[in-house]
Amino acid sequence: VGNVSGVAHLAETNPSLIDSTISALKTAAEMYLTSVANGMKEKGIKASWTYREGLPAQEIIQCAAEVSCDLIAMATHGRGEVAWMLGSVAEKIVSHATVPVLLMRVLEAQPLMDKSEFFSGPGGWGTE
Repeated sequence: VGNVSGVAHLAETNPSLIDSTISALKTAAEMYLTSVANGMKEKGIKASWTYREGLPAQEIIQCAAEVSCDLIAMATHGRGEVAWMLGSVAEKIVSHATVPVLLMRVLEAQPLMDKSEFFSGPGGWGTE
C-alpha cells in the first residue's frame, strides 16, 4: 500500500581508538575523583574513592556492600523520564540499597535577576 525506505549509516570501528578513548576517560575520572577526595580531606572529612565500570546503580550498591558503607550519599539531577523526581540511577539505588540513601538535589544555577526593572519606569517603586 505504501513505499518503505530506509537510510543507514555504517562506520568502521577502530579498536585502538576506542581503547585510547576509554583510557583517557578513565584517567580524567580518576583525576576528578582524586581532586574531590583531596578537597574533602582538607575539610577534615575522611574520603577515599574507587573507579568502577558497569551499570551505575548496580556498581554503587555492590561497592557499598563490599566496603560496609553506613550510608550512600549522592547528588541527583532528576533528568530521567520515568523517575523525574529522583533520576533513574538514584531511584534504582533508593529502591535496592540495603543501607540508608541521602539524596541531594542539584539545581541548575539561574542568572541573577536585574532588580532595577522593579524600581524604575512608569509605576515602578522608584518613581514618585
